[in-house]
Amino acid sequence: MPGIMLRTDDNFDAAYRRFKKQTDRNLIVTEARARRFHETETEKRKKFKIASRKKMLKRLYMMRRYESRL
Repeated sequence: MPGIMLRTDDNFDAAYRRFKKQTDRNLIVTEARARRFHETETEKRKKFKIASRKKMLKRLYMMRRYESRL
C-alpha cells in the first residue's frame, strides 16, 4: 500500500502530488476500477481478444518500421 512520510517543509500540494504519483506507479486506481464491477467470462474473453489484436498490430507496425530502414 502506498504511503508517504511528511517532511516538516512539505505543504499539502507537494505531499498530495507525491502520494498520487505513488498510486499511479502501483496501478491502484486502475485495479480498483477493474474490481468495481463483476466481469463475466464473455467480457474477459472479449477484452483479451482486443488486447491480443492490439499487441499484434503494434508488433506489425514496429516490424514494418524496422524493415523500412533497411
